[in-house]
Amino acid sequence: MREDMPGDPAMMLSFINMKLRDAYPSLDALCDGMDLDRAELEDKMAQAGWKYNPAANKFW
Repeated sequence: MREDMPGDPAMMLSFINMKLRDAYPSLDALCDGMDLDRAELEDKMAQAGWKYNPAANKFW
């Protein structure tokens, strides 16, 4: 994960969902634009209990 990403799971959820809502049409676009590893991000989010929903373009 990038150093400028929030470490707290709830803050990361809010941060990622805000980026998905405001700037990126998909998780792939977010990962490409922010130079993130999608599998690593999804794993980190899953550890906190959240899963990406492509139809809603957000984690929940």
